[in-house]
Amino acid sequence: MAGLERITQPTLDVLEVLVRAFDADERIHGWAIMKATKRPGPTVYKVLDRLEDANWITGEWEELGPDQPGPRRRFYRLTGEGAPAARALLVERRPSALRPRPLLSFASLLGVVSGGIR
Repeated sequence: MAGLERITQPTLDVLEVLVRAFDADERIHGWAIMKATKRPGPTVYKVLDRLEDANWITGEWEELGPDQPGPRRRFYRLTGEGAPAARALLVERRPSALRPRPLLSFASLLGVVSGGIR
């Protein structure tokens, strides 16, 4: 793929999370990517650095007001070039990644269907 020299399993994991965030029109920060991929920070941030160098993603620092404690987070989002490239790569290497996932709600966990109990 253009811009990426090697594609690793951690790269595919991170891309899967980024595509899902892109499809939901959301930005996602590094810690959330670590949690979603179950990968350690150094691994995730190396992947994010490579994706940013390849112009597949952009990163943006969170703006915090003086009354907001804690460190700023860096949010990531696929670019116009990166989104189709990531999607094509996932279709090729991990087709199951882009299949729709069922939405779980509290009602579905209890077995409630159309106002009744299953």
